Parts: sequence; C-alpha cells; structure tokens
Amino acid sequence: MRSSIFDNLFVLEMANNHWGNVERGLKIISAYGQVVRYNNIRAAMKFQFRDVDQFIHKDFRHRTDIRYIKKTMDTQLSWADYQKMALAVRNASMISMATPFDETSVEKCIELGIQIIKIASSDIKDWFLIEAIAKTKKPVIISTGGSSLRDLDDIVSFFEKRNIPLAINHCVSIYPSEDHELEMNQIDFLKARYPENVIGFSSHEYRDWNDSMLVAYAKGARTFERHVDIAMDGIPVSPYCSLPEQVDTWFKAFHKAEELCGGSSAAKRMPPEKEVRYLDGLVRGVYAKSDLPAGHILDDDSVYLAVPLQKGQISCREMMRGEVLLRPVAKDGAIAFTNIDSPYGADSLLAKSIEQRGIEPEEPEAGRAAPRLV
Repeated sequence: MRSSIFDNLFVLEMANNHWGNVERGLKIISAYGQVVRYNNIRAAMKFQFRDVDQFIHKDFRHRTDIRYIKKTMDTQLSWADYQKMALAVRNASMISMATPFDETSVEKCIELGIQIIKIASSDIKDWFLIEAIAKTKKPVIISTGGSSLRDLDDIVSFFEKRNIPLAINHCVSIYPSEDHELEMNQIDFLKARYPENVIGFSSHEYRDWNDSMLVAYAKGARTFERHVDIAMDGIPVSPYCSLPEQVDTWFKAFHKAEELCGGSSAAKRMPPEKEVRYLDGLVRGVYAKSDLPAGHILDDDSVYLAVPLQKGQISCREMMRGEVLLRPVAKDGAIAFTNIDSPYGADSLLAKSIEQRGIEPEEPEAGRAAPRLV
C-alpha cells in the first residue's frame, strides 16, 4: 500500500551513535535539523529501540567478546532519554522514526508518539515482532538486505492484507559497501514486482554521496536512508556513517536529480512554449513552384517545401494533396492557410496556432522580391 508520507522522505539513522549519552544524541538531532532545514528536505530521524533487560539473555550481558551484545550494553539509554530525543526531533521539524527490535520496544513506539516504524533486514522473518508492529497500524518501512524473494512476497502480502502503508528499501547489508556492491538494478526489480508500494534505497556506501543518489532517484527510488553521526568527543566515526557536510552533498544531489528528471513519468510531458517555438523554426513551409491560378489543386508537381516557415503559412505538417487554392499564388510565394479550401479555417484554435508560428516575412533587398504570403 502506498502512502505520501514516504515520498521523497530521507531517513537519517542515528542507530547507537548517541553512545548512551542523551546530550550527544541531542547534538546529532540539532546538527542534522539545520542541514535538513537549509536544504528544504522532508526527513525522519530514526532511533533503535531495545528493551535491553529482556532483549539480551541475563547470562550473556557481561560478555565483552560478543560485539553486538557489548555495543548494546554500552549504549543503553532510558526510555525517558528517548522521550527527550523524540521531542527534539519534532521540535526540529523532522519526523520521528524508530526500529524496534522487540515487542516492548514496539509498545514504546506508541507511547513516545513515533510516526513511522522500520523493520530491519535482520527481522524480516521475525513474525512475532512483525505482528506486534502491524497492530500499531503505523506506516512501516522494510529493508531487504539478505532477504529471499519469498521473504519479501510474504511480508508485502502481510501488510497489504492489513491495509498498512509499506515502503520497501533496496538494501545491501554490507557495512560499509563499495560501489560495485550496491546492486542498484534491484530498484527496477522491486518497482516492477511491487508497483503498489513506494520503493526506496537504504545506503551504506562510504565513498560517494552524489552518484548513487542520481541513479537511485532516476530509477524511481523515493525514500532514502543513511546512517549519520557527528565528529565529537574524539569518538571514531564508523566508515558507513555520514557526517553533516556529506549529507548536505547528498541532499543537493537529490535536488539535482529532481531537476534533471523533471515531472511525472506516468504521462507524456507538455513541451514549454520556447521549445515549441524553437522547433517551429526548423519546419519547412509550402511554396509554389510556379504561378498557380485560383482553383488550382495542389499536388507534388505544383509546390515545394523549404525553410523558413512564415507566419500564417501552411507547413509540411498540414499540407495535404488535393487542397484547392482560393486565390492565385505567384511562383515562390508562400501558401497561407487562409488561401486554401481546408478545414483549418473552421478550427479557430488551430487557425490561431498557425497564424502565430513562424517568422515575419523579411523586407526584400533592392531588386529582389520577397516570397509573398498568399
């Protein structure tokens, strides 16, 4: 199911870069809020929620050799701290968003007024969690990293049957990703297979903030996600995280992609007047090969086509064999639509269009007659 909330939405993934420090988290929100406002972007700041006491088995909480457990324990925040950050996101005119990793965290999404819920690639088959998320009826974004086609079909069908808005992000879960690992043609595949869903691009590459945006937008991605961080307190920035100045480049690439791609791909574009005028200047007009009397029936032997097309003159576009002249036309004279027995005169809009296009007849040089419009 589609929802406008996903269109041109940028998800800024804070993850655990607050490092368990609410003040650091607030500074990240403030820094990116400024970049978002400066670039006139619709953005969501996304948290990761875990009820740590239940999420990690009690017998393993002391394990420092298991990276995921150690990082989760080291970066634990209270729910009151998350509430402060969610309020800061709203005050920064951004959308609040979270990835809950357990059922209690889903409940906290409701309690804290989180507007969009994300399902991580690792949880795309965790049906206990997915069913809890669906009960909230909140819009959902899923990432497809590491998933099978059956996994995707199942979860898309699940949310479709419940009439819950769902966006699908192409994602390569390699942190960080090299350019050759991005597999961006998958955006085409997802758009073709799930035409009723907004398709997006969740990115972890670390060498470029421009080209992948241009490609993703041109392929039809309409929601975008990156991990973000700030340089602060000497804490190393993960190579897959973007800094504010890099996200600024990313946003500007988006605006450039919008400019280059133009309007909707669902309908034929309407060319602007200046384009029409330019092309009209390349169109051949109809001229008399010889002196033609009134009543003459136009055919290939009596006319020729040449530039320029003059105002009021019929062109190669309107010329039809068998039309009858209402008045005589001298050799090399331009044949006007008002001088032929045709339906053009009865169509006021078409007649006006023909009258206005083309160039004004040039003033003749001494000793040379200008082609007459007759």
